[in-house]
This record gives sequence, structure tokens and C-alpha cells, in this order.
Amino acid sequence: MKEGNVLWVSPEAQPQRTVGAERHSLSNQAPLRLGILDNAKSNADHLLQMLVESLQATIPVTSVIRRRKPGPAFAAKLDILDDLAREADFVVSAMAD
Repeated sequence: MKEGNVLWVSPEAQPQRTVGAERHSLSNQAPLRLGILDNAKSNADHLLQMLVESLQATIPVTSVIRRRKPGPAFAAKLDILDDLAREADFVVSAMAD
């Protein structure tokens, strides 16, 4: 397992920090485990499903783990974050209305 960084990006500000994580390259075509974090806003599930389908058509994805926050105003529970960290090579979170 290679050690790398996770870059946190906000559309409102510059990246603030990185944390250690396994690093993968999409160029080696190794199958990846995709994590999906649904923020529970309306239509987020539809947006994320389209994204999953697009990624599966583009890169090799071995599995998809989906988790949903209890509501848009709530933080994801630690067990949800732990599941995603343990079972996914990368995680996509999306908002929609």
C-alpha cells in the first residue's frame, strides 16, 4: 500500500489541509473501490448515480459503497466516515437541489 495525501477542496476557499491516505493512480488501470456520500439534499442521489455510471464507464471500479447523511444540515456520523475510509479507495460527495 502506497502512502499519499487526500486533498480537501472547498468551492468557497483554498484547500486548507491534507491528510495521509493510500494513493492510487488512474493511469495504471487498477480497479478501484468507489465510495459515495449522499448529503441527503433532494436530487443528490440522482446526481451521484449519474456520476457512478460515468465513472464505471471510464475507469475500472470493483465496488461501490453508498452512505447517506441523516440530513443536509447534519454532519456525517463517524460510523459512516469509518465505513467509507475502510472500504473505499476514493469518495465522492455531492450536493444537489
